[in-house]
Amino acid sequence: MPKETSHRGDELKGLGWSEAEVVRYVELWEYRQRWGAMNLEREDRLFLRKAENALPKILSGRAAAKKSLKDKSYYSWLRFQCDAMAAAEAEMGLSDGDKGAWPVLLETELRILDHYEPVLGLPDTLKAKALGPVRETLASQAAALGTTKAYDFQAALTALKEKESNRWKHLRDVDASDRTYPILSADGIEGFRREAHREIHTLIRTTFPSLAETDKPELPDA
Repeated sequence: MPKETSHRGDELKGLGWSEAEVVRYVELWEYRQRWGAMNLEREDRLFLRKAENALPKILSGRAAAKKSLKDKSYYSWLRFQCDAMAAAEAEMGLSDGDKGAWPVLLETELRILDHYEPVLGLPDTLKAKALGPVRETLASQAAALGTTKAYDFQAALTALKEKESNRWKHLRDVDASDRTYPILSADGIEGFRREAHREIHTLIRTTFPSLAETDKPELPDA
């Protein structure tokens, strides 16, 4: 859908909106263009979203089917990493209930994405790069607790790239020789998950541009 370069107040008036509502929409639209949605009050963001949802969509050429969240490249990349780790853990001989810290981190992120449903276009995925250091810090904290296994963080994606072309990058931007894979005990998973939720939720909710106007309630950590 092409980006709008002017407000559509006349169309709202044609849809039966009052003069006061149209004026408010125009003022808020112009304010957002100049200062950004984050500087609007929540009530104003919701009103602007309501107005824009009431307007017919502008299409250019043939309308393309909108990808679902789970079909977005970033979401699929996270899911792929989770699946690869699950397959590896099946061969590690873990005690009942134990689980790697890394899949807990990624599953926590997926849960947050499922709730807020960000666009996951380039602006969001650029901000998502900041999650890398957050994951590394949390994983290091888990490793410090003691139990670790070895896991090749690059093997699964390298094998996939040999079969099909994709632009995915490796999960960790560190020395490939670091295969430290912290393991959480069954009774330590939930505490780690809550800590991961706090860190990851804050970053996603406050920095992803497509969530600046979301009216979704905050997702609890359990």
